[in-house]
Amino acid sequence: MSRSNIIKGIKEVMLMADQASGLRKMQDLKKIKVIAVSGGKGGVGKTNVSLNTAIALGQQGKRVLVLDADLGLANVDVMLGLRVKRNLAHVLSGECELDDIIITGPSNIKIIPATSGSQSMVDLTPSEHAGLIRAFSEMQTQFDILIVDTAAGISDMVLSFTRAAQDVMLVVCDEPTSITDCYALMKLLSRDHGVFKFKVVANMVRSANEGQQLFAKLTKVTDRFLDVALELVAVIPFDENIRKSVRKQQVIVEAFPESPAAQALKGLATKVTSWPIPKQASGHLEFFIEQLLDY
Repeated sequence: MSRSNIIKGIKEVMLMADQASGLRKMQDLKKIKVIAVSGGKGGVGKTNVSLNTAIALGQQGKRVLVLDADLGLANVDVMLGLRVKRNLAHVLSGECELDDIIITGPSNIKIIPATSGSQSMVDLTPSEHAGLIRAFSEMQTQFDILIVDTAAGISDMVLSFTRAAQDVMLVVCDEPTSITDCYALMKLLSRDHGVFKFKVVANMVRSANEGQQLFAKLTKVTDRFLDVALELVAVIPFDENIRKSVRKQQVIVEAFPESPAAQALKGLATKVTSWPIPKQASGHLEFFIEQLLDY
């Protein structure tokens, strides 16, 4: 065998080894769970549910990243009393990467802060939303679960982030406007964006029975007019300790861990860990879409 053929053979073996190594790395990558928390109406406790769930997951040993996706009226950092040096506006301007703006919260959760009072962030184009979603795939920070805390309303920004998640968790309370806005969000997502499954959190209810009744009101109208599947995943009781914890810039699962609302939120976090990650992509842009593609 000539020297050139030997070298060629060695290169082919090395290439096969590199490909096998790359395949092994790809298979070893732990898939990331992505949950969008939304609800339509403001004031239903959406961010409180997001943060308490994230921190309860952190207490269970999960590596959690929270994206404050209310790009124009950020409040995740304020609720936890954290200082922010740089935020998503700096990432979108090209000054830094997502990894550079991460701040650490209670139970070692990581937070990507947005900005507050910036009209330009509210007016991002769909392509800019898509660019931001894709940028998560380039992150070096390791985490198991991404919780996307969306803005109130049914803006393009809310729809972009919500449909890019694997699970959509809707926070609703027993008020006509909350139920109506939640319905409107489901209608848009199912009709225009191919999202048909929703997990519902009945928040600030007086009893478990009231939570079930609230869910029944919602399903009564969706069963009649929408082709969607709803699942009640948590009933969070009204709890004065939530207000006390907010004033202390803490979450209730830390400040009052034995309170009824804290126990319900810890139960929700435990449920989250059992939700499966899809085996294939849905057909539209998603967070970490590469992990859902067959190689």
